[in-house]
Amino acid sequence: MNSTQIASLKALLDTPQKIVIVPHKGPDGDAIGSTTGLYGYLKNAGHDATIIAPNDFPQFLKWMDFTEDILIYDKNVDAANNIIKDAQLIFILDHNSFKRAGDMETVLAASDATFVMIDHHEQPDDFATYTYSDTGMSSTCQMVYHFLEMLEQKDHITPQIATALYTGIVTDTGNFKYRSCTSTTLRVAASLVDAGANGEQINRNLFDANNLSRLKLLAVALSNLVVLPQYRTAYITISQQELDDNGFQKGDTEGFVNYALSLENVVFAQIFIENKDEGILKTSLRSKGTFDVNLMAREHWNGGGHKNAAGGRSDDNIVDTIKKLISILPLYENDLNATAI
Repeated sequence: MNSTQIASLKALLDTPQKIVIVPHKGPDGDAIGSTTGLYGYLKNAGHDATIIAPNDFPQFLKWMDFTEDILIYDKNVDAANNIIKDAQLIFILDHNSFKRAGDMETVLAASDATFVMIDHHEQPDDFATYTYSDTGMSSTCQMVYHFLEMLEQKDHITPQIATALYTGIVTDTGNFKYRSCTSTTLRVAASLVDAGANGEQINRNLFDANNLSRLKLLAVALSNLVVLPQYRTAYITISQQELDDNGFQKGDTEGFVNYALSLENVVFAQIFIENKDEGILKTSLRSKGTFDVNLMAREHWNGGGHKNAAGGRSDDNIVDTIKKLISILPLYENDLNATAI
């Protein structure tokens, strides 16, 4: 976003606006952190702001301020459509295509509002009047912090806003361990602590509040773990029956794929989770080093994301999906074995 766009958007935000903020379908910590952080700022600045999420988000994020104000689209379609219809500004956060908003795609595409995109994923669509896209950023939460800097509004970051943005940075950097976590990321995190974010409490809320169903499902996931040493690959499957038998709650399987990636000499890990309601397998891909899972997700799994973290889906059953995975791995054998860690 150049200086001319910043000046124009700043002038637009100088008067109260009807604003909608939209995360991607299946919101994660970065999506909820960035939307609630921006929402807190906009509300304090006198705007009529509403967060509309395509669907619900995990329970382990609902301790955050402003999450109780989020309108869930698939539970409030008519009300949400009316709010979107009246919106003057729509912020698209942590995604860069209307398709990532699920059932909201059609109503967003039909909107006459001015769009602002803030996102760090690759290959953004060209729909926004104001675009802040940077694939080198650790998280959209870090980008919202820089966005407020650009608007010269950093001093308006309250403890609630700081907590939201810090939370998204923590979750999207794997607690500051991923390659995307730069010295600038750490300086932003320090600034958010100075603004009132409590890093210890945030980590406890995110990582030390497991429910029984999550731990039981983790045991299932680890028992289903398969390692393919010739491809330096590991994968996990979880069936709908296993989810049901262990009392699955939304968000319970978050981060399970990282257990597979933590294995010695594994540079690529993938998890497949059955969703009978949607008739698909949801999948997450993770990698170490130079192996690019974004390309694999786009090529084979109807998805995309980042170089070392991506997502997608399979329309086949578990057996056929694993056959597909095994069939495509030889295409990547040289890259997998050449990846330094």
